[in-house]
Amino acid sequence: MILCCGEALIDMLPRTSTEGEACYAPYAGGAVFNTAIALGRLGAQVGFFSGIAQDMMGEVLTDTLKASKVDISNVVLADRPSTVAFVKLVNGQATYAFYDEGTAGRLLAIEDLPNDVTADAMFFGGISLPVEPCGATYEALCLREAPKRVIMMDPNIRPGFIRDEAAYRARIERMTEVCDIIKLSDEDLNWLVGEGDLIENARKIIAKGPKLVCITEGANGSYGITAENVVFVPANKVEVVDTVGAGDTFNAGVLASLQSAGKLSKDDIASLDEDTIKAALSLGNRSAAITVSRAGANPPWSNEL
Repeated sequence: MILCCGEALIDMLPRTSTEGEACYAPYAGGAVFNTAIALGRLGAQVGFFSGIAQDMMGEVLTDTLKASKVDISNVVLADRPSTVAFVKLVNGQATYAFYDEGTAGRLLAIEDLPNDVTADAMFFGGISLPVEPCGATYEALCLREAPKRVIMMDPNIRPGFIRDEAAYRARIERMTEVCDIIKLSDEDLNWLVGEGDLIENARKIIAKGPKLVCITEGANGSYGITAENVVFVPANKVEVVDTVGAGDTFNAGVLASLQSAGKLSKDDIASLDEDTIKAALSLGNRSAAITVSRAGANPPWSNEL
């Protein structure tokens, strides 16, 4: 099983009412939540760990997880509000305003960690990492479990959500050192290590510990980079409605492909060949292409591929 650990929230997406007024429509979302949903729909064995509110928005989240065949036995239900993100779209590109203080996800504490984890791999990332106390909670779980199972992280960096940049960078550094796989957009890579050659910068990340670095370049495609190999797979060309959930779905495609190939062990990730990397990137690209072709984070089911 792949256990996805991170935020679940309600995305408020801009719409036009029947009266012609600007309005917002609620959709289940959150970067790590989206990856879990996408994994379930792709047929992977997947579970989810997060704090979710016991309110009507939390009910939407848990119902969406179950409908996408995601195990929710590790979800921590809390009598607190749900996180909400208002989304602004400009030419299909999404920016976010988050409302997260005092929520079920934000207040997830170390005391809420599962004692036993049954998973071949764990996935971390999103807006759950730069804020407290949940950031410290997910970091503690990552560091605790990293010696025993594959760890993948996509920090999915939102600079506007980071209040203490030095502390956040230090957390990402500590988690990167124990990761087996890290996924970054080209913008994330530049934020972490500065402007420069993409391959050289990715190798700087590899020097910190990860065995596979996946870099996405939006409409161009994606790279899979190891100490020995550089694999590039061009993006599938589609008409973009919006980019909400694109990277999250890509992550799911990579993990689902590796799970299907029987490569979700630490030894296997350390010795991936070019064909296995190409297959993982290809499923990531194809899955993300369907997500961006429709509104919101609505990842594809396997039969849609």
